[in-house]
Amino acid sequence: MTRARGDLGLDGFVNLWKPSGPTSHDLVARVRRVLGTRRVGHAGTLDPLAEGVLPMALGRATRLIDRLSSADKEYEAWAALGLRTTTDDAEGELLTQTDVPDFSTQELQAALDTFVGRIEQAPPAYSAIKVAGGRSYDLARSGAPVALAGRAVTIESIELRSWERPVLRFRVCCSKGTYIRSLARDLGERLGVGASLRRLIRLRVGPFDLAQAVDLEELAERRSALVLPPDTLLRDCPSLVVDDAEVDHLRHGRAWAAPGDVAPDLDVRAYTREGQFAAILRRQDSRWRPILTFLD
Repeated sequence: MTRARGDLGLDGFVNLWKPSGPTSHDLVARVRRVLGTRRVGHAGTLDPLAEGVLPMALGRATRLIDRLSSADKEYEAWAALGLRTTTDDAEGELLTQTDVPDFSTQELQAALDTFVGRIEQAPPAYSAIKVAGGRSYDLARSGAPVALAGRAVTIESIELRSWERPVLRFRVCCSKGTYIRSLARDLGERLGVGASLRRLIRLRVGPFDLAQAVDLEELAERRSALVLPPDTLLRDCPSLVVDDAEVDHLRHGRAWAAPGDVAPDLDVRAYTREGQFAAILRRQDSRWRPILTFLD
């Protein structure tokens, strides 16, 4: 692969901590400047209000973004009951304000439990979803009515963490495509008082968690030392070592015979004898076929 002039040739991931304020796109631009590399992408947009884990893919690892975006995510969220807003969070205009009963923690957890499993969720009107060639938030800002189709998402678990009327804090583990703003809004409707999201911290995206996340200042100081290898995302996949002849097959995109005891369509990590991550393989039609290659 030919590298662009000034590109450090970094392939891998940065487990970046996003502060509240900048957009996810802002952070991509800053990482490009800090690391001097052009091929940077992020997995899983966070609203400007939100903070927490925002994994960045660099170089050839950008080809793994779809896999990372599909990983389960975990959040800590604060919802203010009794407040409905145009954006379903603290950045929107207030629509209604309702007195909030002194719900018991048991009542609140019971309401949260109704969202566990596969549910149909309506995205917020103020979102980046494309509508008629534009963005939903542009239509909403213009005053046009926005009715977005519901989408199926999965809530793996949801737990009440604290309750100080009118704000409750909860932790949720969920699938790709889940809007926590919508979850807060729908929880408020379930309780009959409305609600909006006040604060959001993303704790985890797949294998990347908040405890190991770094901010831009630390990244600027340590640079490539903080870049995690591309196979960080694939640690749950089985692995094998390829010999020199098989490395040559990989470099040329050729398939070769695979043992019959390997499950078909299973992603396998391939390493050279020197321990370099070389490729993702799958056994198809009794042959190893390279899906993605990471060799120079």
